[in-house]
Amino acid sequence: MSDQTLLTLLDEIRGKTLAVLEGVNEEESRWVPSGLQNSIRWHAGHCYIVVEWLCADAVGIEPVAPDGWFELFSWESRPQTVQADCWPALALIAEQLISQRERLLFTFSRLTEAQLDVALPARRHQSVRREIVHALHDEACHCGEIWLLRKLLTRRSGGGTRRS
Repeated sequence: MSDQTLLTLLDEIRGKTLAVLEGVNEEESRWVPSGLQNSIRWHAGHCYIVVEWLCADAVGIEPVAPDGWFELFSWESRPQTVQADCWPALALIAEQLISQRERLLFTFSRLTEAQLDVALPARRHQSVRREIVHALHDEACHCGEIWLLRKLLTRRSGGGTRRS
């Protein structure tokens, strides 16, 4: 039987990420405040890549991502060096996040308790379940970064705080 808490966690965190992206336009998604390196667009793509790579590795499947996304959005990426016309549209990133959620919900729903409890060879202190939770926690942190950038955008434009 699948871990219903894990499925709920994936659905909740991804739902919040998608909700905080609603209403962000392309210009806003590219904005990087002085002193920072990452935009809303980068954080959204990073959520996709981190969840994909960590979860795929944990459950023993190949990661699925559009060509070039790992280089753009991974923990090894350098967003400040990427040409403006190389970034995918925020709408495409959101579509990929939605598709990934459905695919991973299906994948996770098929995992047994025994499969989730298997220790990962490279990280003996962590189980498959813990690696999935770690990936989702990372997304939740980046969702908070997106929310903060939205607040900063609102202050920059002179409006009140807006809520997604």
